[in-house]
Amino acid sequence: QVQLVESGGGLVQPGVSLRLSCVASGRTFSDYVIAWFRQAPGKEREFVAGISRTSIAIVYADSVKDRFTISRDAAKDTVYLQMDSLKPEDSAVYYCAATETITHWKRKDEYKYWGQGTQVTVSS
Repeated sequence: QVQLVESGGGLVQPGVSLRLSCVASGRTFSDYVIAWFRQAPGKEREFVAGISRTSIAIVYADSVKDRFTISRDAAKDTVYLQMDSLKPEDSAVYYCAATETITHWKRKDEYKYWGQGTQVTVSS
């Protein structure tokens, strides 16, 4: 199995950028599809972005399209989430998730492995 550790969260003002990292350890990094989810207080955990094993397929939630960019660095066993033009509604705990194969990117029950999350707060 794979272990996932997120980092890079923090408190930022609206309009600025933040980059989250998800470092994988355990099995071969390239064996996994990786996605980012987020969960705000009192809300369901929702899909943010996903990237296939070879980066050929990339999917975004409509709410973050054109503002967020997901990428992966095989040499560092790391997936990044570059978040630009942050808004207060982006505030949430952000989770990294992994699975070997994916059918429905946005369904959290399709992901086998999860990190512990990193808090992102966007506030003036």
